[in-house]
Amino acid sequence: MSPADYTCAFMQQPDPRFALLREWLTQDLNLSPSRLEPASSDASFRRYFRATFGDGTRIVMDAPPPQEDVRPYLEVTRMLEEIGVHVPHVHAQDVARGLLLLEDLGNRQYLPELKGSGDPDTLYGAALATLAAIQIDGRKAARRLPPYDGAALAREMALMPEWFCVRHLGLSFNANEKTTLDAALEFLIIEALAQPRVLVHRDYHSRNLMVTAERNPGVIDFQDALEGPIGYDLVSLLKDCYIEWPRPRVERWVLAHRETLLRAGVPAGRDDREFLRWFDLIGVQRHIKVLGIFARLWYRDGKPGYLKDLPLTLRYVTEACARYHELHDLARLLDTRIVPALPGANARALAAS
Repeated sequence: MSPADYTCAFMQQPDPRFALLREWLTQDLNLSPSRLEPASSDASFRRYFRATFGDGTRIVMDAPPPQEDVRPYLEVTRMLEEIGVHVPHVHAQDVARGLLLLEDLGNRQYLPELKGSGDPDTLYGAALATLAAIQIDGRKAARRLPPYDGAALAREMALMPEWFCVRHLGLSFNANEKTTLDAALEFLIIEALAQPRVLVHRDYHSRNLMVTAERNPGVIDFQDALEGPIGYDLVSLLKDCYIEWPRPRVERWVLAHRETLLRAGVPAGRDDREFLRWFDLIGVQRHIKVLGIFARLWYRDGKPGYLKDLPLTLRYVTEACARYHELHDLARLLDTRIVPALPGANARALAAS
């Protein structure tokens, strides 16, 4: 079958990357998919297409250089496969052109399962078992990754004042408010760097976990992995920006995970209280970053879909800040200036989208 023999109904405008991808499949790999259709997209420049063949389906990743580099993805794939994590197996690659042919993990994301009829304890049990493997068996591999250092943590959190506070909310801070924010961010960096270091996926949540018939869950979107704080992926999973659980239930999951780590000899805090503190404080760092990223996705990239997730993300920040006295000044700033400004800002942005 020649490239001209099949088309995608979704293609409304010329798409050079799609033409390149199709040529790679048919001419370079000598494959003839009967269908080639969008599978998903994400918050980056990457796109994913599902190719249907006589023996099943594969996913084609389109990661256009120079915006994207597939080499980190390939390296982390090897690391995670070595420790038994179910990541998409790479069947073919063209690094220079940013094209990968991958195992298809299906289309059953954790998120709709959790919001539907899926049993949370079963689903999270599998996700936590996989996370334990990453954190326990991946310790040696983690040392080959770049560190999640103070500069990276600061760079991420700087997105929140710029894109969320100033651009989205339209706020300006006086000198005292800037001092409060700067002090809180510095505190969060110090706390993050004090945690034990493990392999960190960096987006281990319900949209990046797939329900699979074998070796559940399938794990995707791990190319930005670093060696970093032990609480980071745990809070990404259990204080998910797309779904919320009652605090007592979250604490039960967190402390059960701590017991798993302790049995394997992984440092997991002096007691439950310290481990929960690590969990909460790295969560503040993550959710401050995410506030900035979600706002930037709208103003820079024209993607409004994440605006609806800002209220929950902000609530995670306010609740954690209220829980720890070192962040009470930030909690006051949030309560008096930032939280009241969000509904109007979201309404304006959604009206313009």
